[in-house]
Amino acid sequence: MTERTLILLRHAKSVDPDPYPTDLERPLSPRGRRDAAAAGDWLRDQGLRPDLVLCSTAVRTRETLEGLRLTAPPVVFEHRLYLGPAHDTLDLLRDGAPDVSTLLVIGHNPTLSMLSDLLAPDALPDEGLPTSGIAVHTVPGAWRDLETAALRTHHTARG
Repeated sequence: MTERTLILLRHAKSVDPDPYPTDLERPLSPRGRRDAAAAGDWLRDQGLRPDLVLCSTAVRTRETLEGLRLTAPPVVFEHRLYLGPAHDTLDLLRDGAPDVSTLLVIGHNPTLSMLSDLLAPDALPDEGLPTSGIAVHTVPGAWRDLETAALRTHHTARG
């Protein structure tokens, strides 16, 4: 049985929503840019190199991905990560590429915290993932069988 790694990353800190026509258009704040870079440094320091990235279509998640400075893994921009509840995201992961061993999901709260809690109940702090928060889950077996995953690491990146 092949063990897989699921990395859940909440987008970095964004600017206030006031001047933007839609929530999707909100970019990162200066702190968010620093925190995204720190999250990328932490992933590299831990030897976590995703084979695939699933990223929400929101500007702040795209900018978080850019700030990580990853070595060009394939990226799929998925609108369901912006809108969907945790169970839909779980279904998306189950339907994912079977040959991917390390998957990075960049999205939003409350979805990512709820997903992490579905996989490893009560492993995250009560407040869930903060901005730039990372939860690394060890997944036994195939993505299609994803039911539970041990929370191996929880990290909060702060620049």
